[in-house]
Amino acid sequence: MNVCVILPAAGRSTRYGVGDKLAQDLGGRSVLLRTVEAFTRREEVRSIIVAGPPDDFDAFRERYGPTLSFHGAKIVAGGRTHRWEPVRNVLNAPDAIPADTTHVAIHDAARPGVSKEVLDRVFQAAASLPAVIPVVPINATVKRLGDEVTTVGSGEDDAIADLILGDEGRVRIETRKVLETVERSNLVEVQTPQVFEIELLRRAYAQPNLEGVTDDAQLVERLGETVHTVEGDVRNIKITRPADLALMRAILGVQPPVERPVHKRF
Repeated sequence: MNVCVILPAAGRSTRYGVGDKLAQDLGGRSVLLRTVEAFTRREEVRSIIVAGPPDDFDAFRERYGPTLSFHGAKIVAGGRTHRWEPVRNVLNAPDAIPADTTHVAIHDAARPGVSKEVLDRVFQAAASLPAVIPVVPINATVKRLGDEVTTVGSGEDDAIADLILGDEGRVRIETRKVLETVERSNLVEVQTPQVFEIELLRRAYAQPNLEGVTDDAQLVERLGETVHTVEGDVRNIKITRPADLALMRAILGVQPPVERPVHKRF
């Protein structure tokens, strides 16, 4: 196998809040660098491509370029809106993927905790099967919710307090109705990396309508091709919110950066 790894890193981190989640400290290195390092130690991996944000591409390249180049990773412009855009842009970019590539592995840039064991399973299976993804079973009860949001809160009938304090001190909670409990037998949560024979992936991305796609395997399914699964790892989480970063630090056994004393911050 000759694997090219694509790391979509063009998201705006809107759910993370303030700051760039890929730049957050994870044991003295950024989240993005930690993710790249997971693949630099793999014999199957011959090239790594990071798809950065096109609207902030120069700043992204200035921030990460030297370190990624040291690890042999290349930076190209990703997409602006949809999950599939960065991968499509890399597949269509001239000379981005080496000509001798046999397989493409697509991995979330914000998923730095992928273990050697998960990579072993995915790559070994992909040596024999055209499309392989890691999954973990859903053990919790799953419910489907309605779209309508209702807000409830304390002090709803206290008009006098409202006149004096306004919204200060009022607790507001958003609620949604449960429509049904979903049968969870054979339901799984999908992780990355997802590995595909390169020509299969090119055919999948050549389809005319990619709207509504949430992962690359879904495009392969639309072709009528079979996607096979291997065991993932519950620790292979994607950092989406600050709490995920704290959990990832605990999983890896690293400490958050020490804040400078207040009198030295300015």
